[in-house]
Amino acid sequence: MNKTVRFTFSLLFLLHISFAQSRQQKIDIAVKHLLADSSMKHAILGLYVVNTANNETVYDINAETGLAPASCQKIFTSIAAMDLLGHDYHFKTELGYDGSINDGELNGNLFFIGYGDPTLGSWRYNETKDSVVLNKWMHEIKSAGIKKINGKLVFDNARFSFNPIPGGWIWDDIGNYYGAGHWALNWHENQYDLVLQPGKNIDDITAVKKSLPLLPPLKNQIRTGKPNSGDNGYIYLPPYAKNGFTEGTIPLQEKEFSISGSMPNPVDEFAENVVGILLESNKILSAQHSFQFIDQASSKDAVVIKPATIFYTQYSPSLDSINYYFLKHSINLYGEALVRTIAYEKNGFGHTDSGVNIVRKYWQERGIEKSALHIMDGSGLSPQNRVTAHSLVTALQYARTRDWFNSFYFDLPEYNQMKLKSGSIGGARSFAGYHTAKDGTQYAVAIIVNNYDGSSSAIVKKMFLILDELK
Repeated sequence: MNKTVRFTFSLLFLLHISFAQSRQQKIDIAVKHLLADSSMKHAILGLYVVNTANNETVYDINAETGLAPASCQKIFTSIAAMDLLGHDYHFKTELGYDGSINDGELNGNLFFIGYGDPTLGSWRYNETKDSVVLNKWMHEIKSAGIKKINGKLVFDNARFSFNPIPGGWIWDDIGNYYGAGHWALNWHENQYDLVLQPGKNIDDITAVKKSLPLLPPLKNQIRTGKPNSGDNGYIYLPPYAKNGFTEGTIPLQEKEFSISGSMPNPVDEFAENVVGILLESNKILSAQHSFQFIDQASSKDAVVIKPATIFYTQYSPSLDSINYYFLKHSINLYGEALVRTIAYEKNGFGHTDSGVNIVRKYWQERGIEKSALHIMDGSGLSPQNRVTAHSLVTALQYARTRDWFNSFYFDLPEYNQMKLKSGSIGGARSFAGYHTAKDGTQYAVAIIVNNYDGSSSAIVKKMFLILDELK
């Protein structure tokens, strides 16, 4: 090698080292600036950054400390589900019957059997909208030769646990749409709108204008807040409750204001919708119809009737399509559905604890210690969850090796001109994902702040100042 070539190579190498060091130094300055901020006096920061090409650590502070990740936990659930269930996995719901069909009359029972589909009746996809699903089912029932039903309508919820809520979810979340439970039979993402009319003055009690017809009675205590104060109303109506109440405020305005709640027992609303279309369709169902609801408890306590014939199977959109809304819109219900469905597919019964254990073992086999993933659910809603920034980056790096990675990358939201999943619960903010710098270097990054003081929006701006150093 001649002197000129050797000199050029050495210079390029030194420039590379200098650039790498300056990147690290810039991040370090930004980190120290954040840690010196008054909002961080009693807080903790976890940050881990690697170069995706060679997995070299670019920056590390408290990367092995377990912190509440909020919805960044969805990254672990999403990737595990894409592998364990398959990116083309479809949830299903079955229609069946027992007895016999004679001259168009079903002398037996009509079954609706749930397998945990969280998209059934959802407005997010054309093929899952409630009217589309019900009309399709009506067509299939008639195609099976059923013009009249003489038996019961049986709604089978038994393949998933009776308890639809993961441990660790807090009282303020349960009852609201983002705290919806997951059953074997779900409907309209298990949520509804409570329409309220604000009072004419601040602190006036609001009036309930519209609710779900079958919703248990709610004692409304939501009052009128200041103009533009936003949605600060809460619904307290846990699963299977017979009554509940509301508290908080909605803003002063002339128009009605809606807040969204979670159905305490979505199979009731599902059954009501099914009955409605059966009654409308040439009286296929008599006005004296009867129901039977099968769940985990009843299936163990008594002899349960089962269908002899499955005549139609409704399939959900594929998992990679569901994953788009799971990550982009951070739908907690989808995370719980995935964890419980992983348990069902692996063990024959959908239970949160079982699914979480499978997910933790899955990641242990891919290099993440179980002690780095103390998780309670699939969505990150529980404040008891603790994960490390290092484990998040490890998961992101693993995803890059999979043939479905392009879909996963597309599904990540964009924040601060970066592809990042965000997380937010009380006192916790997090971001994890990828960014390609101007020089073409791609980074995987996870940043978590717990126990900060001040507003969520303020701490996010300060976190972005650190992430900006990757640009």
